[in-house]
Amino acid sequence: MTAFDPRSTLEQLAADYRGRAEAIRRDLGRSHSQDFAEQASERQNDEVLEALLAEAELALRQVEHARERLAAGHYGECARCGEAIEAARLAALPMAECCLKCAD
Repeated sequence: MTAFDPRSTLEQLAADYRGRAEAIRRDLGRSHSQDFAEQASERQNDEVLEALLAEAELALRQVEHARERLAAGHYGECARCGEAIEAARLAALPMAECCLKCAD
């Protein structure tokens, strides 16, 4: 079992979310079919892609905030109560801002 390294984990997550957002933007930038029925289907797909892009951008912002907390020496501290965030929670959700008790 390897030790949890928040710096490398957050860097990898940031790269993953950036890559995901870029791929979605490329898909959204493609041209649409001339066929009206096909265009309707493509527009529905665009709505799904836009929602996925919003999720990726939100997750990227959360990762960036976690990286800022890490740089400031506050990573792993609950933003609400100031107690330590459980190691298992950080391993599962590296950008967690609150301990499990405060997140409820």
